[in-house]
Amino acid sequence: MSRRSQISAGLLAFRRNDGLEVLLAHPGGPFWMKKDDGAWTIPKGVADADGDTLSAARREFTEETGFVATGDMLALKAVRQRSGKTVVAWAFEADFDLTKFSSNAFEMEWPPRSGKMKSFPEIDRLAWFHYETALTKIIAYQRPFIVELGAAISS
Repeated sequence: MSRRSQISAGLLAFRRNDGLEVLLAHPGGPFWMKKDDGAWTIPKGVADADGDTLSAARREFTEETGFVATGDMLALKAVRQRSGKTVVAWAFEADFDLTKFSSNAFEMEWPPRSGKMKSFPEIDRLAWFHYETALTKIIAYQRPFIVELGAAISS
């Protein structure tokens, strides 16, 4: 399957705490370790093109955060990664206790060409960010999700 035909599905949790705050995830693994601004993401993962993308988004959210997404879901406009993959997302209101965060893991050869496999969390940390800060923390192609949510909440 080409990257252009792949779909990722994710969820953007938000809360109203002295203004709009969104929950963002920092990717785990050595590539992202020292990156901060422009590196955070919504919890998301691959969905079947013919499947229920909202169910996939809920599954990925739970796998990557340890939390269960419930309540009304606000569909957000899909975005496209530079690779061509489409990312669909929904926003929902929640207030999770981040001390209870847990993520699934992935394995990769590390260090490169060492022949040694090492396990890393898919998400190494979660944080609530106020709207303006979130716009600088999130990876650029996902910024429209936060902007759209901000407009929907303020109207």
